[in-house]
Amino acid sequence: MDLHRSPVARAWRHWRRPADRSVPRRSLDAEDTSRRFLMYGVMPLWFVPSVADWIMHRRTRIEETSGVRESAVHALMMAEAGVPVTLGLLAKVNPLVLTVMGGAALAHGATALWDVSLATTEREVRPMEQHIHSFLEVLPLTALAFLACLHADQVRGTLRGGRGAGDWKLLPKESPLPARYLAGIGVGLTVCVALPYAEEMTRCLKAARRRGTL
Repeated sequence: MDLHRSPVARAWRHWRRPADRSVPRRSLDAEDTSRRFLMYGVMPLWFVPSVADWIMHRRTRIEETSGVRESAVHALMMAEAGVPVTLGLLAKVNPLVLTVMGGAALAHGATALWDVSLATTEREVRPMEQHIHSFLEVLPLTALAFLACLHADQVRGTLRGGRGAGDWKLLPKESPLPARYLAGIGVGLTVCVALPYAEEMTRCLKAARRRGTL
């Protein structure tokens, strides 16, 4: 089978062709206000606590305590959050996407518990850091809840086993989110999430090499 000629491949090759989704800024409609809050409230809320958590790790010298192990767990949690975020931004919300998002949210919660269990045996986890963790843990569930409300028909389809023709295919959104919005979110994730935690991992690796434990 030629994947480049499959309907799914063709859809993704032309995913920017349809008109961008309109997100009215002054509308008081429940769907519009929920979508605005999800896009401009929940998504950006990830940035500040991520940087704050990274600062807490620096203050407690993670590279000299739990080191590479804990930093690797942080990278795992970013992947568990990053996959559903990417799907939510680019893909059509259907039973496949909702199932992946739900599984990722559960995995993220379990990994967060593992992270705290690991950290508290190696370094001081202050109350402020614990509060930041609580905030970060609830964000994936909050985003999933709002998305489920916006796509109640797809939630119903998921609960019924997803019997539609495209329910278990990874398809692009029929009306893509505005390109400027996607670019802004990409910059925010790079500056506030990817770069700080890449710096943390680099610092931990250097410390481990100095100690000869890597």
